Amino acid sequence: MPPAQARSCEASSPAAASACLEASARSQRVEPPAIESEHPADSTRTPPGGAPAYQYVLAVLLAIIGGLLGIVGAFFQEAQTTLTYVLLPFIGAPLIEEALKPSGIYLALLWWPRALRSQLFTAILCALSGLAFGIIESLVYVTLYVDNPSDEFIVFRFSVPLGLHAACSYLFGLGLNQRVIDWAAGRERLPRASRNLYIAAAVIHGTYNLTTVILAITGVIDFGD
Repeated sequence: MPPAQARSCEASSPAAASACLEASARSQRVEPPAIESEHPADSTRTPPGGAPAYQYVLAVLLAIIGGLLGIVGAFFQEAQTTLTYVLLPFIGAPLIEEALKPSGIYLALLWWPRALRSQLFTAILCALSGLAFGIIESLVYVTLYVDNPSDEFIVFRFSVPLGLHAACSYLFGLGLNQRVIDWAAGRERLPRASRNLYIAAAVIHGTYNLTTVILAITGVIDFGD
């Protein structure tokens, strides 16, 4: 307490002086700041620290397995109604497949968030999922969809479509992070970047499907099958 203020308190009556001194002491007492948690307890934000090595291995395996689920979208193209048959390969299938191919990544973000702290690593895992999907899809085409496929068709199926699926999944993976998990849990809005990258991947996929159909109809692409 400053000397001048102490003398002022002492000049008062004993009761007033005691109250004055107590009030002055309280005013000079420094309360420690309250420590608040950076994130709420139910948040799915990535915890600090690196992940154990086994989590990275499991994330890679889950990316491959999850990519196989995207093949479900390809089976939808077998619908035989005229409207669905025309629109699904260009609109429905790309939207479905691009959302399903990173199924394993969704689980990895939920189970091992520290292993997916790097956005680039997440995008690479998504590309791996797309590659796994593309391989299974191409196997289905050359063994079930097409009778006696030519060598040119087999080479095409295991090159261009695989690159397309990997590239589109990589693009979507650049926007796939913990905030998407929070959105799925209803804790926040879908990030604009995640939404835009997903739409961009689906548009590229649909444009590719449309282009290949047009080239096949016009005879530009002919594998002799």
